[in-house]
Amino acid sequence: MSHGRTAALGVVLLGALGAGTLVQARWPDARPALSCPPERVRWVGEGAVGVARCDRGGPPPASVRVALGVRLPLNTAAESELARLPGVGAVAARALVQARPFRSWDEVDAVRGVGPARLRALQQATELDP
Repeated sequence: MSHGRTAALGVVLLGALGAGTLVQARWPDARPALSCPPERVRWVGEGAVGVARCDRGGPPPASVRVALGVRLPLNTAAESELARLPGVGAVAARALVQARPFRSWDEVDAVRGVGPARLRALQQATELDP
C-alpha cells in the first residue's frame, strides 16, 4: 500500500470520527419533541404511519386516553370509543350503549355478549360514572 493511499484513508477516518462526534454532541436534543403535556398529544394517521402532534382543544380519542391510563366513563362514552377498546368491538359496544345506564358491574355483566374476559377488559379501561 502506498503512502498516498494510507494518508487518504487516514483523512477519511478522521473525517468520519469528527462527523460522528459532532452528531453525538448535538443529538438527541435535550428539549422535548413536543411542547405540550402528554394528555394533549394526538396521533394523526393510522397505525405506524402517522405523526404525533399537540392538540389544543377537546379530550383525546379513547385509544389515546386508554393508552395513557385514563379510564373512560362507561355510561357516557360514545359507542365508537367503546368499540375501540381492547376486547370490546363494535357489536358489544352497541349492546352496552343500548343497555345503559349501569349502576353496577353486575348490570354490565348481564349484557348479552359480555362474558368474564370482556367484563375484565371493561373494568380495566372504563369506570362507572354516576
